[in-house]
Amino acid sequence: MAPTTDRIRIILADDHTLFREGIKEILISEAGLDVLAEGGTAAEAVELVTRHRPDVAVIDVEMPGPRVCETVAHLVQRSPQTHVIVLTQYDDVRLAQDVIAAGARGFLVKGSTRHELISAVRSVCQSPTHVLVAVSLQGMRRAHEPAHRNPLTEREAEVLALTAQALSNAQIAHRLAITQGTVKRHLRNIYAKLGAVSRMDAVNKAQAASYIER
Repeated sequence: MAPTTDRIRIILADDHTLFREGIKEILISEAGLDVLAEGGTAAEAVELVTRHRPDVAVIDVEMPGPRVCETVAHLVQRSPQTHVIVLTQYDDVRLAQDVIAAGARGFLVKGSTRHELISAVRSVCQSPTHVLVAVSLQGMRRAHEPAHRNPLTEREAEVLALTAQALSNAQIAHRLAITQGTVKRHLRNIYAKLGAVSRMDAVNKAQAASYIER
């Protein structure tokens, strides 16, 4: 649904404050775009969309809370007229397909230009039957390459799959009948193998590479 006025009303949700403020500055400097509110978690995104019913919600793929596809589905359910655009550092066609299937209208990598971001916001409002996916040519080619050999051991994959379910170290240890120290060791090894910096980062990278199921 297109906005009922000439102005496009937007909410932002990203847990990196500096990045979120940068996106806000880009948007509010453009004629006809209004940023109504900001949040830093998936729960805040859902609350803000429910309260404001914006035309567009621009959300990060890695906020604290449920996985991004669940968040997108919640946003669309709470406010069907809101067009969701997902921002991510992952140049991954499979992830784009997942969030679009969940109800998102746009998918942009964080390396996109100012013009691409503004165009995406306007496009999703003006073309209700289309989706916008901006990934690199390299990302498109990777989607058609044979899957890379999984560097994770079977146990590491089990630990990461349970991590993806938002289980704590204690819960994972209990489920697998191992110690919390062993869980931590597996996570350190996983981070090193995937070049990850956090639990969520490791989960997203492993899922993008099909090392664990989404």
